[in-house]
Amino acid sequence: MPRICLYPKDVAALTGRSYDAAKRLLRQVRQTAGKPAGALITVQDFCRFTGLDASEVSAALNHKAK
Repeated sequence: MPRICLYPKDVAALTGRSYDAAKRLLRQVRQTAGKPAGALITVQDFCRFTGLDASEVSAALNHKAK
């Protein structure tokens, strides 16, 4: 089953940022999306914020999980 939620470890691997920087980025994405603290961030939310291609991010995320 393909993953649709991102965690700081995923963002760090995708962007090359540190784990702490990835947490800050996810916090910014969550605030921009209007989600409450602790809400899950989807690939779509992340890509809308960063401008990355959702299909590429999803492929990288799901390929890594195998």
